[in-house]
Amino acid sequence: MRAPRMTGVIDRRLLVNYRVDPDALREILPPVFRPHLIDGSAVAGICLLRLTELRPAGFPRAIGMRSENAALRIAVEWDERDGVRTGVFIPRRDSGSLVNVAVGGRLFPGPHGSADFTVRDSDDEISASFTSRHDGSSVRVATRVVPELRGSTLFADVDAASRFFRGGNVGWSPDRTGSRLDGLELRTSAWSIEAGEIDEVHSTFFEGGAVPVSAAQLDSVLVMRRVPVTWVDAGRIALPAPRVRSRGAVG
Repeated sequence: MRAPRMTGVIDRRLLVNYRVDPDALREILPPVFRPHLIDGSAVAGICLLRLTELRPAGFPRAIGMRSENAALRIAVEWDERDGVRTGVFIPRRDSGSLVNVAVGGRLFPGPHGSADFTVRDSDDEISASFTSRHDGSSVRVATRVVPELRGSTLFADVDAASRFFRGGNVGWSPDRTGSRLDGLELRTSAWSIEAGEIDEVHSTFFEGGAVPVSAAQLDSVLVMRRVPVTWVDAGRIALPAPRVRSRGAVG
């Protein structure tokens, strides 16, 4: 079944990025993918996302939903007949929306775990956190929006970061059986990223969880706000045995 074409607004998106030893991702990535490297390092992180006006394409904004969501993301590349493609592998997702939890992995790619979110934001400061109801995994981020990206070892500036993430606009998630990956492509005519200055970051996934502490180094936080988007079905990839099993949440 093809995923329905969806449209909405990324009201706020925090991209919390880590420089990761590629060897630490071998047990997480399906064999069809390899890490997308920058200067020999893999790029992984947490996306904390508020969606508004989310609805099937062509439907009025008035029926659109609002939700807080999170995703564990790993930048990947893979081979196709016309060359190497880049995107992201999303091994788990969490949502504060009961609707997203119910339809995730059915009508929309990627099973979603249920989580409690707390968010406070203004024009200049954003803090967001969540705790999974499934396994207690948690993330906490506090950042300030600043004119320039400073301190990153992955990206020279905001423009470099923007090009990297825009080039990874196809996301792949395990289905509920773990026998295939379902893809979604994000499209927008108003792509925009701002730099964040880190005040606080905590993530159980990069502090001895899915990725060992010694293998991950916090790099940067980026911010997207009020970006209209559309998601379209990007196809499916069958997974060879042994099957990859979805964990059904994010951290």
